Amino acid sequence: MAGRNHTATQIEGEGGRNKTGTHLSTNIVILVNGNAIGAITKLSVDENRNVKAIDEVGTDGHIDSAPTKSTDITGSCTRTRFDRMRIAEAFGRGFVHVHSQRRPFDIEIQDRFHDADPGNAIITVIRNVWITKIGYTYSSDDFVIVDDMSWLAEGISSTMNNGAIVSGGKDAVGNPIVIDAIESESDVGKYRGSLDSPGLLQI
Repeated sequence: MAGRNHTATQIEGEGGRNKTGTHLSTNIVILVNGNAIGAITKLSVDENRNVKAIDEVGTDGHIDSAPTKSTDITGSCTRTRFDRMRIAEAFGRGFVHVHSQRRPFDIEIQDRFHDADPGNAIITVIRNVWITKIGYTYSSDDFVIVDDMSWLAEGISSTMNNGAIVSGGKDAVGNPIVIDAIESESDVGKYRGSLDSPGLLQI
């Protein structure tokens, strides 16, 4: 290829072979209680943490910053009403209305794009999900009925299907990534967060 690749982005495979590096949603499987959920057209996951900047009189600029509350894990799902099931039923619940839920459930997302080896699939588990909203519309403009569901969860974790941590240990250029053991353990779900472990001020 002519020119210089300044970003070191891998745009070709080994030996100049053609490759696809763009992540595609066609390799994603969404499960509840081990059962794949069909007819999903969109699933979004949002992780939000509030961070407060610390200022002082006499300094123009933030002198520090710190989280002020636990991370909120929320999301939404859009599903075509299909197979005689409304969206809560499709997620393995025996009800159709939000007020009927009395216990949370887990959502598992299997990302199989990474590698043809099933052991290298990335498994993300969203734990203790509570439905916060269900909505749908009957319309004369579009006969297809679509259910929308919003949810809030207590925890989220990701591992490789073989149990390894997701981070490969190297960046896109091949340089080693500094892996913090507490961050990795939080990532795989051993802890709900990483700030309650000792040694925070020493790192």
